[in-house]
Amino acid sequence: MQAVIAIVLVSLGGAFFFAGTVGLLRFPDVFTRLHALAKADNVGLGFICLGLAVASGSLWVALKIFLIWFLALFASTVSCFLLARYGLYSMTNNGSKERRP
Repeated sequence: MQAVIAIVLVSLGGAFFFAGTVGLLRFPDVFTRLHALAKADNVGLGFICLGLAVASGSLWVALKIFLIWFLALFASTVSCFLLARYGLYSMTNNGSKERRP
């Protein structure tokens, strides 16, 4: 039963990764692409980590897996913020605060 739950959770995480990839390919601009990827990848990684924690059977291993997930959440937040900031910066004229017409 434990293996079945782990397989379902990991498969669900893979489905979220797939949905994020589809969003990356279909959305028109950098901001909506970042939004789709950030949300789907974080949830997908959470389900995969939960499935691996269930499959491991060890509390210590599960805590390490969730620590990795927390660090990935932090890195994803910072990198998406920096990419969005650069995207907004590149929309302006030569780095000035005025927008292009």
